Amino acid sequence: MRRRLRILAVAALLVPAAAGHAAPSATPPAAPPEPAGYRMDDYHGPVPATLRGATVLDDAAAAAAWRAGVPFIDTSPQPPRPAGLPAGTLWVPRPHPDIPGSLWLPDVGYGAIAPATERYFRDGLRRATGGDRSRRIVIYCKESCWHSWNAAKRAVAWGYTHVDWYPNGVNGWKRAGLPLAPNTPPPRPAS
Repeated sequence: MRRRLRILAVAALLVPAAAGHAAPSATPPAAPPEPAGYRMDDYHGPVPATLRGATVLDDAAAAAAWRAGVPFIDTSPQPPRPAGLPAGTLWVPRPHPDIPGSLWLPDVGYGAIAPATERYFRDGLRRATGGDRSRRIVIYCKESCWHSWNAAKRAVAWGYTHVDWYPNGVNGWKRAGLPLAPNTPPPRPAS
């Protein structure tokens, strides 16, 4: 009887310890603090929980904004043409599933953007808002993507006063069971 009790006591100590080491923690990493400037590298990773001057939306609030007809701007980068592809070779990028009706402005969320990209972004913001900087807009990318954070910060810095940032982006939208549609970006002007 004593031997059985000792075995049970040892098992009681070992099982919780083993269970604690059996799987990695499901706790997401802590959100980093807002940087003073733009994120300049490592664009995929935990993003801040806040953005000064903007409203942060969860999935339900983003869906409500979309249903209300608020303009959505996707800042996901556009995959480049593969390096080394022979001249004259037709290359068709993969379809870009997106929140229906969104304006896709690729590459505007990098930390430093070229003057031509800045003009492209400013033109896109004007198109989305009808030139009204007080009109509400939602800026997003993919989950854990600094491109949308940088782009929303930039819109705030340019005087847009009703910027919403949707950090869950197209991933959160899809998880929420909301519709997606293929999207293509508007052409970029010649630099």
